Amino acid sequence: MKKIIIAILVIAVTGGVIAYVLTNNKKKNAEKTAIVAQGSGAVSVRTASIKKEAVDLDFSVNGVFAANQELDFLSENAGRVSKIFVDEGDRVSKGQVLARIDAEIINTDKETAQATLDNAIRDEARYASSFATGGVTQQQLDQAKLATRNARLRLQSSARRVSDANIKSPINGIVNKRYIEVGAFVNTQGTKMFELVDVSKLKLKVNVNENQVANLKIGDAVQLKSNVFPADDYTGKITFIAAKADASLNFPVEILVANNGKHDIKAGMYGTAIFKFPKQAPLLTIPRGSFVGSVSSNQVFVLADGNKAKLRKVIAGRILGENVEIIDGLQEGETVITSGQINLVDGSAVTPVK
Repeated sequence: MKKIIIAILVIAVTGGVIAYVLTNNKKKNAEKTAIVAQGSGAVSVRTASIKKEAVDLDFSVNGVFAANQELDFLSENAGRVSKIFVDEGDRVSKGQVLARIDAEIINTDKETAQATLDNAIRDEARYASSFATGGVTQQQLDQAKLATRNARLRLQSSARRVSDANIKSPINGIVNKRYIEVGAFVNTQGTKMFELVDVSKLKLKVNVNENQVANLKIGDAVQLKSNVFPADDYTGKITFIAAKADASLNFPVEILVANNGKHDIKAGMYGTAIFKFPKQAPLLTIPRGSFVGSVSSNQVFVLADGNKAKLRKVIAGRILGENVEIIDGLQEGETVITSGQINLVDGSAVTPVK
């Protein structure tokens, strides 16, 4: 029983001490709040003088060189590969024969189509002669003409397949891979035969942010560097600017460049695009941290009327690194508050901290 009474007394004393501490802290906080409310305290802030500065828009970005054209050449006719005229690494021209498919069956189809057309032409001639003497009707003559036209189309199709038995390159380029061997059978489902790439011109693919892409346009000249051959200089032109940002909020850009330097650049090598712009007139800028909340709020506090914080509505322009262009709302020589805005309201007294 005695132990229970002691435990109750200890708990009561501990609760009393805690209540006293909390009450005392609450009283002190209330006193501080009352002082601030009465205007006797000033908020410490950091400031910056608003001035015009020259802006450098030049920037560089890394990317990867890609082939100007790259395609997997697929079979169009079924048959057995009888000859192959090129190997991996060979340079080929558009229209050059790369391989040949055994055309025995295809030739047979062509001969059959030719015989069918000859027979249709003779039938049409007989029907035309009989129609002149009233032996057949107009409908029968029209059917004979239709049969001739269909037979001619089938012959054209067969002749095309015979021509396609010679596998011809559709582009100028290099045979990067060969997937077939002599004797292999290919089908009309699109058997992969060759991988062809054209590296006479290359595309450097890079990603730029929203502020950088705003200064770019199709046709702009761009200086390029290859990481493998840093001593060589290349000049390309912008051929593509994405109309929509990717998942990382960057915009893909492609730069076309002739691969005619001292060294041949390979597709897949790393490169650097160097974007240069004319010198800009000095712009009115403020630190990015000056905005209340974020740049999109278009609100800042300026120092005025004897160390008072005045809320000012502005029009922000481009984000230039750690600074933001100001189009309207501020004048050169004014002072903007760059930190401590969370504690401010319009008209708050402030103390600038150097």
